[in-house]
Amino acid sequence: MISVCLSFLSDTLSLRAAPEGAADVSSIHFFMSRRLILFSLSILLSSLLFSMTDNSSQHQAADSLTAVTQGCDLMMLPTDTILTLTEADFEEVAAELGVEVAAIKAVVEIEAGRTHEGFASPGKPLINFDLSMFRRFATRRGVNLSKYSKSHSVVFASSRGSQSRAHKRLEAAKSINHNAAVEGTFWGMFQIGGFNWKKCGAESLDDFVCRMSRSERDQLDMFASFISTTGLVKHLKTKNWAAFARGYNGPGYAKRAYHTRMAQAYSRHSK
Repeated sequence: MISVCLSFLSDTLSLRAAPEGAADVSSIHFFMSRRLILFSLSILLSSLLFSMTDNSSQHQAADSLTAVTQGCDLMMLPTDTILTLTEADFEEVAAELGVEVAAIKAVVEIEAGRTHEGFASPGKPLINFDLSMFRRFATRRGVNLSKYSKSHSVVFASSRGSQSRAHKRLEAAKSINHNAAVEGTFWGMFQIGGFNWKKCGAESLDDFVCRMSRSERDQLDMFASFISTTGLVKHLKTKNWAAFARGYNGPGYAKRAYHTRMAQAYSRHSK
């Protein structure tokens, strides 16, 4: 637009500076009219281009902001405190699900222990790295684990040990195959398998890990999503512990008496 304007002014000045009789008056009028039309069109086109560019920039900024706010930044996780559940948290989620608080606490007690802890330390959720599950998901991805037996020996060592050891095994397994390691681990106070991340309402596998690592309320919310998605909430409502344990812990639930232990835990918390 600037070049057109300058050209227009230059031509206009040239015409004004021309001696009388140097150009035919009708030709000058025609020339001037044509230049004015072109000038007007250039202004209109430039305005449209500016508007499109401005709108595009705004949309790009909005999309970028949405991506940031919807994401879960691992660098922003609490490092000096554990965001624990409150009684109000239990009551709120229980009301949303239509179950008793005692029923939820019974699940927590069996899965995480009577301390009701979802974290080993700030930013480090309670985990159970399951080697057999890791093998299964790694094999599905075509990973030959045998060649890592020496270089990553901690992964294949005994599962017994502290949470610190469990996290070391997980990190070592992630260096072999990130997704298989995360999917083969059970997370948080409800010990939900990473392979169930979609059923927990997470946007991705990494979002699942981030939310599990952020707070116990996040863990509770994902548990609520999981039992709602899988239909297990109906068994929690009726306190059908055998049906709930079968769906939640698998067909081998009876061998470890999950159903009877949950029933006993419920009795303790409902008093």
